[in-house]
Amino acid sequence: MLKRLPDALSIQEFAVKYTVLIEQSDEGFAVSVPGLPGCHSQGETEAEALANIRDAIREYREVVEELAASAGTKQVAVEV
Repeated sequence: MLKRLPDALSIQEFAVKYTVLIEQSDEGFAVSVPGLPGCHSQGETEAEALANIRDAIREYREVVEELAASAGTKQVAVEV
């Protein structure tokens, strides 16, 4: 069932959990989000890398929302 999102709501208002991949490297920790192609970050510690990927996810979602709005698409919620 498709539901149209009210115009006052944005993607940013929904809490979503993402699976992230963390890899230790010589420089610290690299982290990526398989569900968001191109969404990567890093940090000197695992905690810093996770904090940085949270910011990267927020920014990724903002860009996606802006691109969708500028393309004239409409947003709908799909219940699974």
